[in-house]
Amino acid sequence: MDEGSSYHSPTLGRLAFPEVIDEILAMMAAAPEDEYQLVVGTDSQSYSDEVEYVSAIVVHRVGKGGRYFWRRVRDERPVTLRERIYREAWLSYETAEELIGALKERGAGGFQLEIHVDVGRNGRTRDLVEEVVGMILGVGYAVRTKPEAYAATVVADKYT
Repeated sequence: MDEGSSYHSPTLGRLAFPEVIDEILAMMAAAPEDEYQLVVGTDSQSYSDEVEYVSAIVVHRVGKGGRYFWRRVRDERPVTLRERIYREAWLSYETAEELIGALKERGAGGFQLEIHVDVGRNGRTRDLVEEVVGMILGVGYAVRTKPEAYAATVVADKYT
């Protein structure tokens, strides 16, 4: 299992994607009366010749904590910040689609999924907020930006 296809859990270590789905479903089955939010976010770190992207899946058991899983992929360094931010958002979208598809295949539903993007009204990404938010809304997902985008700015950021 290469790094880009495996996920990591702080408590369980390295997991294949189907094992992540098993863990999410087990968590929901343990307390089916609770409300769950699924959140996906990606952050990145640039190096001289490449960028490291970390995508996180957060399962928030509303009012009672949660768990998360993350994976890392490396790619060529994009020329502009705009390209890098779009790549982060697109990786989050792809992760969300894979997650929703796998959960539906297993008969799970009735949850909300939102994508957290690492852009905000202050700082270097302020000119990209409307574009990136529009892209995520356009593909049908709820979206949050800084400072509420904890899946990208806290969880994924921790591993970049």
